Amino acid sequence: MYRAVAWKAREAGLDLDDAAAVANLAERLTIDLSHGVRVDDEDITSAVRTGEMDRAAAIVATHPGVRAVLVRRQREYGADGGLVMEGRDIGTVVFPDADVKLYLDASPDERARRRARDPTHEVSRNAANVESVAEALAARDRSDRTRAASPLVRAPDAIYIDTTHAAVDDVVHEVLGLVDARTSAEHAPR
Repeated sequence: MYRAVAWKAREAGLDLDDAAAVANLAERLTIDLSHGVRVDDEDITSAVRTGEMDRAAAIVATHPGVRAVLVRRQREYGADGGLVMEGRDIGTVVFPDADVKLYLDASPDERARRRARDPTHEVSRNAANVESVAEALAARDRSDRTRAASPLVRAPDAIYIDTTHAAVDDVVHEVLGLVDARTSAEHAPR
């Protein structure tokens, strides 16, 4: 969602540092995440997967007004429950009372390798080297951990999963097992 706002702000010629203007824009946008990313009925799924949008989203995400708009929308998406959502403040700010909270992590080197190999992200299409990807990820992490509004922190009740040396299928299996165990325990007779 932050990438969508950043993309639209760029398209509109807004200064990304103009917090009020970007928040006003975020309030007016129609964002549809049901099949990719659509903004005001335009498919921007590929357009938001670029290094430029990585940097732009990091700027937009620092604005408390933008965060307020998007947190409200995220809560609306999850109002009926049964939602799986990922993000850097989902378990701490957006849904602090979520039934299941997971904090997936990997070493910085592994995260950079994965991003550089991601066929849906521009950096892999441009054969970016892993070192430059690692630097960009580190900068984004620093920005997100130090922003005033909704900084990136692990929720104290989130289950930590280090995926550094794990295959995707193994992580999915572990996550589904944890969700099943948690939801089964909640629905067990008392």
